[in-house]
Amino acid sequence: MKFKKYLMFLLIAALAVVIAACGSDSEGDNKDNNEEESSENTGSEGDSESEKVEGSVVIDGSGTVFPLMAKLAEEYMGEKPDVSVEVSRAGTSAGFEKFLAEDGTDFNDASRVIKDEEKAKAEELGMEIKELKVALDGLTIVTHPDNDWATELTEDQVKGIFLGEYTNWSDVNPEWPEEKIQTYGPNENHGTYEFFYENILEEQDLVSDINLQQDYSTLVTLVAEDKNAIGFFGFGYYDNNKDKVQAVSIDFGDGAVEPSLDTIAEDGDYAGYTRPVFTYLNVDNAKEKPQVLDYALYIMNNVNEFAGETGFAPIPEEEAKTLVSELEALK
Repeated sequence: MKFKKYLMFLLIAALAVVIAACGSDSEGDNKDNNEEESSENTGSEGDSESEKVEGSVVIDGSGTVFPLMAKLAEEYMGEKPDVSVEVSRAGTSAGFEKFLAEDGTDFNDASRVIKDEEKAKAEELGMEIKELKVALDGLTIVTHPDNDWATELTEDQVKGIFLGEYTNWSDVNPEWPEEKIQTYGPNENHGTYEFFYENILEEQDLVSDINLQQDYSTLVTLVAEDKNAIGFFGFGYYDNNKDKVQAVSIDFGDGAVEPSLDTIAEDGDYAGYTRPVFTYLNVDNAKEKPQVLDYALYIMNNVNEFAGETGFAPIPEEEAKTLVSELEALK
């Protein structure tokens, strides 16, 4: 009897060893499977990492658009640290020269639409380009803060001043000072100059002694230091320098309108001095360099968020969405 019990004990012990061994093999198999899955997952993450955009994006052009594009570049690089976005401000026309060239820039910011001769240059180079409307700007007439007489002007008075039809302030209004008017503005490299010349002055020559500058900060300083100064530039430069210059309200026929983010609109109260601003994309570069297309998409997905804080009115959301869809189609 005792012997039978002993045999039973040995049998149970043997079964326990077999079960333990099977369990160990199963755990080993599971471990191997888990390691394989882990390895596959790691490989997937590696592939994901390799798909992240990297490289450089080069932008030049409009000094007016510069603050907006610089802000977008800063925010983008915060999210995509492997991409370097370089933003310069040679001016719209000078920027197009750099853009419309072999190995040219990826984008050209512009405060006017592209000209026919510039389109012809692109065709000559076999370059496909795309216009991206990014914001609305209000051309702003500015004076010295101590100028308490010319706080409101009609469209015709602005034209007369910059065409040289008036020499002194008293020529505009006999009650105003008999002091010579000093005019200032951006030079011919800038789309703002061209917009003013073509749309405001209707292609008539500016007064011969106007002081034209390449740098907008220099313009702000010149107006801020000259009590008899009057100048023009984009709303953003005025908005960021309200402590140095003041904006002139413009009467377009229904009373004086002050430029502001509320009045700047293509169908708004300040429509007469409102203009769209753009960036132009080298489509060939966008197709060849993923970071260029990625940045173009970032612009149109986010531009309205940053327009206001850089002195621009936003474009209609449906226009932005349409451009996003068109850019997505380039993938």
